[in-house]
Amino acid sequence: MKLTTLLAAGFAALAAPVLASPMGDDGLHKPDWLRDTFRDMREDLAEAGAENRRMLVIWEQRGCIYCTRMHEEVFPDPEIEALIRQNYFVVQMNLFGDVEVTDFDGTVLPEKEMATRWGVMFTPTLMFMPETAPEGGTAAQAAVATMPGAFGKGTTRALLQWVLDRGYEGDEHFQKYVARTMADPSN
Repeated sequence: MKLTTLLAAGFAALAAPVLASPMGDDGLHKPDWLRDTFRDMREDLAEAGAENRRMLVIWEQRGCIYCTRMHEEVFPDPEIEALIRQNYFVVQMNLFGDVEVTDFDGTVLPEKEMATRWGVMFTPTLMFMPETAPEGGTAAQAAVATMPGAFGKGTTRALLQWVLDRGYEGDEHFQKYVARTMADPSN
């Protein structure tokens, strides 16, 4: 094989896009850090706590270009992937799915109806749950942070860290936290 052919093949491989995680039968990306659960919020939160992890619910839908962007460009970032793998218990929900979900207050609805109940109307939407289960109420009411939309690596990394640091308990607004951490060259 000629050197030019080898070089061309090497450059083509370097230019190839990062492959997103495999797709499930429901048309959603399935990275191996997702948890396959019965979607009972109280049980999932208890399991997350037992593993010393924070619970993150991620809402997606088939054909979502913004979800694909997150799975191809953001989540594979080594720092972001490490934050997720080491610190989060991630449960995926389908905006138009039919799998039953049990809310913190015991209400059982299909995913698509739970999305309406929780006010989820865009994908992806990241919902970060508290460390302990609330007494009644919905996951939307209990969430310590909810972020609809696809964001770049810096904002996503900052959000994951801000939740771990319990930034939602402090006086610094998340947007100011993002600006400060992105301006800091050590981040």
